[in-house]
Parts: sequence; C-alpha cells; structure tokens
Amino acid sequence: MPFVRPEIIRPPSEHDSYYLPLTSGCSNNACSFCAFSFSRLGMRDLEDVQQEIDAMSVYMKQRMWVAGQPEIVYAILHGWNGKKVFLQDGDALVYPYPQLLEVLQYLNRKFPNIQRIASYATPQDILRRTVEELKELKDQKLGILYMGVESGDNAVLRRIRKNASHDQIVEAAKKVKQAGILLSVTVILGLGGVQGSEGHVAETAGILTEMDPDYAGALTLTLIPGTELHKEWERGEFELITPFDSLRELKGLVENSTFSNCFFSSMHASNYFALRGTMPRDKGKMLRQLNALLSSKDPRLLRPEFMRGL
Repeated sequence: MPFVRPEIIRPPSEHDSYYLPLTSGCSNNACSFCAFSFSRLGMRDLEDVQQEIDAMSVYMKQRMWVAGQPEIVYAILHGWNGKKVFLQDGDALVYPYPQLLEVLQYLNRKFPNIQRIASYATPQDILRRTVEELKELKDQKLGILYMGVESGDNAVLRRIRKNASHDQIVEAAKKVKQAGILLSVTVILGLGGVQGSEGHVAETAGILTEMDPDYAGALTLTLIPGTELHKEWERGEFELITPFDSLRELKGLVENSTFSNCFFSSMHASNYFALRGTMPRDKGKMLRQLNALLSSKDPRLLRPEFMRGL
C-alpha cells in the first residue's frame, strides 16, 4: 500500500512547527472514543522522508520548489521559521528505531539550527524503547513527547481499549523523564461517564501525581459519530456528564493532583471553561475560579456547545 500523507493533527504548542510525516494513523488503532480508531497504521519509506527533508532544505536556502513534492510541503514551509519540527502522525515514535534515529540525524545535518523536534507517543511506544535509546533521540533534539493518558482508572482504560494500564502509563512517563525529554500529557473529562465519574477523577488525579509531567491538559469528551463510544451512547450504555459536572471533574483534578512544576490548562476547544496556570504555584487561584463558576451555576459563563470542537 502506498503511503498516504495524513491530515495535520497536532498539539496547539506545535502551531509554528514543520509537520513531517513518518507514519499515518495510530499503532493502537482501538480507542473507543478516538477518530484514529478508523485508521490503520501506515509507515513511510525512509528514502521518501529524506527526499522531503532535502526539498525542505532547498526551499529554505534558495526558495526553489523540488519536483514531485506535494503542495502542502511548500504551504507549510512558507511560514516556517526553521526552529521546530513535529513528526506526524498519531504516534510517530512507533517508527522503527534505527530509521527514526536516522531521520533525526538527517534533519540535524540539513538543519543544524533546529531547536526542537516533537512527536506524539503512546505509552506502548515509549515502553518499547530503552532509556538509552530515548537519550539518543534526545541528543538528536527530540525535546518533547505528547502522550494521551485519558484516565488513570484501569476500569475506564479497559473500557475505552487504551491497551495500557495505569502502571504502564506511569512507567512510560518515568522513562521519558529519565531520558531528559519534556513530557506533555492529556486527560479527558467525562470519559468515565456518569457512573464512573468519581473513580475516573480520583484515579486520574493520582496518575498525574505519579507521572509529574511538565505539561498537562484537560480535554472534555466529545463524542465522534461512528466511534464505538458514540455507539454505546446511542444504545444507552454510556451516559454523558453535564457541562457543570465536567467542571467538577476539572476541580477534582486541580485539587487532588500534586506536581513539582507543571503548566496545567483546560484551554482546548472541547472544554466549557478555559483555565490555565503553573502548578503548584497557581493552584489556589485556579480553584477560586472554578469554585466561583460552580457556585454561580450560570450557563452563560460556559463555552456554548456550538463553539466546542476537537
């Protein structure tokens, strides 16, 4: 099967990066809430990746296009400052290790002034790598990994088919930190539904404390038609929490998570309220904001449904 270049799905903090695809889809390809569950994992040939890097170099040095490269390459390059690269797709760290290392080395030869390379990574991807291998990637400027934690509750993780347990996710986080790579994680408010809300919040606050990431973001569950979780909701097997209940979950995470130094936010468009701060310094301020909002019970203070998105 020929490699199909994926759509650009990236963390907000990678808005000024060049998006270099190594894979398409996701190696887990199973999470019941996720649009990636529709896709199979695709691997791009190393030679093809290197040809794109060559074309990037020609354009940045001479503003010339190389025949055979898709227009999207030049659309991205037009606004690129040469500092950051984000490896696509859903978990580029699954790319075979020798080839992944070679891609990073090649990038650094062609662009010695690159400041940081980034990638999504599943817990399984990280656990496949040794700390020494991760350190080698760090030496080649892999500076941050983005991991979807979703929940710390094993019951929720099994239900959504994350194929990683609470302890495995924590182990993966520790490997990343031992390698000196920044770790950014996301969790999903409402993923336990009404019945599982209490356990989801308690265990997710616990796993965030154990992982102690550099960045943590809370998203709010948005059901995607066609996914298994959406079908469960249609059959009445899954009950969505209310917008204000999602804020109670957010408060529970802020209140019960302990961090060394973590930028925590709910700035994602899926959320009903945007919160941000550095923990533990801003914990009190963030809780005061949430308490005021929960006390008011005023829906006009929430992001309306039509403005929420993925």
